Amino acid sequence: MRETTPMRRGAVAAVFLGLALAAAPAEARADGDPAMGAAAAVCSLVYAPTKLAFAGLGTVVSGLAWAMTGFDGDVARPIFYSAVRGDYVITPSHLDGRRPVEFVGRDPRDEPPSNPW
Repeated sequence: MRETTPMRRGAVAAVFLGLALAAAPAEARADGDPAMGAAAAVCSLVYAPTKLAFAGLGTVVSGLAWAMTGFDGDVARPIFYSAVRGDYVITPSHLDGRRPVEFVGRDPRDEPPSNPW
């Protein structure tokens, strides 16, 4: 098994921290509550790596399902969309209940068409 160095772990943690802090406070400024932005960033530090791991494993499983079913995309597609789509960071609108957290994604074909008005 390959060992990770402390520098590599630090770099990965810095990337996740940067993504979380970049996404959450921007929305918090729009809402006017920096405390909610900070809370969202802290929550994203745990949530984002978990969602990334789920998406990675779901991608592998959907690929295996596709190969084992004779390259049937109808079998692999729902697995892939469930794993990969959804929210990757927590925002203040998630924390105050205005928007639900979507950990398991939906197939885009199942979504209603958006209203341009």
